[in-house]
Amino acid sequence: MSLNRRVWSLSAPIMLSNISLPLLSLVDTAVMGHLNSAVYLAAVAVGAMVLHFIFWGFGFLRMSTVGLTAQSYGAKDGAELRHLLVRAAVFAVVISFLLIVIQTPMINLALYFVQPGAEVSLLTKDYFYIRIWAAPATLLTYVCVGWLLGIHRAHDVLWVMVFINVLNIILDLVFVVGFGWHVKGVAWASLLAEFSGLILALWLVKKSLCMMPAQLQWQQVFQWPAFRQLASMNLDIYIRTISLLFVFAFFTTQSARAGEVVVAANAILLQFLTFMAYVLDAYAHAAEAMVGEAIGDKNSNRVKEVVKICLQWSLWTSLLFSLLYLLAGEHIIALLTNIEEVREYSSSYLYWLALLPVVAVWSYLFDGVFIGATWSREMRDVMLMAVFIVFLPVWLMTQSLQNHGLWLSMLIFLAARGSLMAWFYRKKLLYIKIK
Repeated sequence: MSLNRRVWSLSAPIMLSNISLPLLSLVDTAVMGHLNSAVYLAAVAVGAMVLHFIFWGFGFLRMSTVGLTAQSYGAKDGAELRHLLVRAAVFAVVISFLLIVIQTPMINLALYFVQPGAEVSLLTKDYFYIRIWAAPATLLTYVCVGWLLGIHRAHDVLWVMVFINVLNIILDLVFVVGFGWHVKGVAWASLLAEFSGLILALWLVKKSLCMMPAQLQWQQVFQWPAFRQLASMNLDIYIRTISLLFVFAFFTTQSARAGEVVVAANAILLQFLTFMAYVLDAYAHAAEAMVGEAIGDKNSNRVKEVVKICLQWSLWTSLLFSLLYLLAGEHIIALLTNIEEVREYSSSYLYWLALLPVVAVWSYLFDGVFIGATWSREMRDVMLMAVFIVFLPVWLMTQSLQNHGLWLSMLIFLAARGSLMAWFYRKKLLYIKIK
C-alpha cells in the first residue's frame, strides 16, 4: 500500500468519527432547549464544560499510549504492546479513582469560578454527580483508542466513537423526551454510552491481540523504569495541554471584558477554528501512528516521507478552509446567529479566519509527529515558550488594537508553535538511526 493510501486509511476514519462529536452536542442542546425552562440547557452546558475541561486534561492517556504503541508496533514487539496497554490502563484507573474521590470539591470550585444562578448550580451538580462516574470508562477508552490507533486500527476507533455518540443520542431521546428525566437523563445517557463504548473498545483490543502472538509478562509490566517513562511523558503532555487550555481561557476572559458583542462574536469565530481542527487533527492522528511505527523501526527516511505526505495533505486542506472562510464566512456566521450586531462584528474579522488555517496547520500536524515520536518534553517546552514568551507579550504590546490585538496574538502564538516544532523536528531527526 502506498504511503498516500495509508495516510488516508488512517485519517479518513478519524475525520468521520470527529464529525459525530458536534452532532452529539447539537442533540444535547436541542433536547434541553425544547424543555419548559432555560435552566436545564444552562445546567447541561455548564456541567459538560466542566467535565470536558477535566477529561480533556487527561487526554495524555491517549497521546502517550499511541506514540509508545506505534513504536512497539514498528519494532514488532508483541509482548511490549501488551505491557504498554496494561501500564496505561493502570494510570487510567488510578486517575479515575482520584477524580471520583474529589468530585465534590471539584464541582464546588468550578461553580465558584463560573458563578451560575442558584437553580442552575443545583441542576449542574445533579448532572455532574452522575456523569463523573463515567470517568473510568472515559479514561480507559482514551487508552484503548490510543492503543488501537498505534497499531493502525483507525477503523476500529471509528466504530468506537460513532457507537458511543449514536448510543448517547438515542439514550438522550429515550431518557429526556421519553422518560422526562431532564438534566439527569442527559447525564445517565452519557454514562451508559461511555461504559458501553468501553466494552466495545475492549472487545476490539482483545480481537487485535489475538492476531499478535506473544505472552504478557507481569514482572515486565510493573518495571519501575517503564512506569517512570510513561509517568514522565504523561506529565509533560499534561503541562502542555493545561497551557493550551490557559490560552483559550485567557482569550475568552479578555473577550468577555470587552463586552457582550465581542465575547459572542469571538465565541462564534472560535467555532471556525474548532471545525477546522476536527479535520486537520485526522492527519495529525495518521502522523502519530505512522511516525511512531517508523521510529520503532529506526527508519528516519520513512519518518521524513510520512511527515512530507501528511504535511502536503494538511496544507491543501488548510488552503481549502481559508478559501471557504473567505468566500462563505458571512453565510456561515448567519447560520450560527441571527443577532445583527454580532453578525456584523464577526464578519469584520473574516480576514483573520482566512489566515488562521494556513498558520495553524503546522502546529496541528507537528503535534501528531511529536506524539508519534514520543518527544513529549519538546512538546511541553514549545508550548511553554509559545505561551509565555510569545502569546502573552504580544497581547501586552497590542492592547491598543483591542480585539484585533487579541486575534493577532492568537495567530502569532500558533505560528510560533509551528515554527518551534519544525525546528525541534529537524534537530531530533538527526538522532534517529537511518535505515
